[in-house]
Amino acid sequence: MEAKTVSDSEMIRLRRWNLSLTLLHAAQVIAVLVLANGFAITVTSQFPSGPPGAASPAPEPLFDVAIGPVIAVFLALAALDHLLTATVFRSRYEKDLRAGMNRFRWIEYSVSATIMVVLIGFYNGITGITAVVLVVGANVAMILFGWLQEVMNPPGRAHTTMLPFWFGCIAGAAPWVAILVNLIGASGGDANQVPGFVYGIVVSLFVFFMSFAVNQWLQYRGVGKWANYGYGEKVYLVLSLVAKSALAWQIFAGSLAV
Repeated sequence: MEAKTVSDSEMIRLRRWNLSLTLLHAAQVIAVLVLANGFAITVTSQFPSGPPGAASPAPEPLFDVAIGPVIAVFLALAALDHLLTATVFRSRYEKDLRAGMNRFRWIEYSVSATIMVVLIGFYNGITGITAVVLVVGANVAMILFGWLQEVMNPPGRAHTTMLPFWFGCIAGAAPWVAILVNLIGASGGDANQVPGFVYGIVVSLFVFFMSFAVNQWLQYRGVGKWANYGYGEKVYLVLSLVAKSALAWQIFAGSLAV
C-alpha cells in the first residue's frame, strides 16, 4: 500500500511534539546529573598471551564508565535531535517526512540506542572491550538498515522491499542474544546474584526495541493508520521517549539513587 503524504497540519503538530519532547528529555538530563551518585562499571580487557587455543588470562581493568553521565548523554542526544528538527533543521526535516524518511532519527538512534544497548549489556556482565565493540557494531548496523529501509521505499513506489528491515532485525538480534545468554547463565547459578531490576530492564527494553521494529513493519505494510507516514513518525517519538525514560529510571532506581 502506498504511503500517504504528511499534511501541513500534521507538520505543525509534529513540530509541537518535538518541542515538547525537547523539554521532557532535557528535564530528565538535569534530574539525572543532579540526583545520581558516582556509580561506575569497569570495562575490561582480556588480550591473548599465547598461541591459539592457549588459556586466556584473567580480565584486567581497562577504564571505568560513570553510569549517570552516560544516561544523561543518551537523553541529551534525544533532546538535541528534537530541538534541531523543530528549529534549525525544520525545513530539511519536513522535506524528508514528505519523502517518507527521517534521517535525523536514524543518526540520533545510531548513537543513543547503541549507548542504551551497551548499558544493558554492562548490567548483564558484557564488559569486555571486544564484546562491547561487537555490540556497538551490530546495533549501529541495525539502525542503518532501518534508514536504508526508508531510502529504498519512497512514496509513490511501485513495489515495497522489506529486505533492509529483515537484515536489520538479524543484526539487531545479536546483542540481545548475548545479553540473554549472560542473564540466563547467571540466573542458573547456585547463588543467584542478579538483581530484580536487571530482569526488569532486559524485559521492558527488549519489548520497546521490538516495538520500534513493529512500528516500521506496520508503516511499510500500510496497516490502518500506519499508511500515513506521519502517524508512524509520532509513534517513533512516543517510543523513543518512553524507552529512554524507562531505561534511565530503572537504572537510577537500581544503582544510582543516593
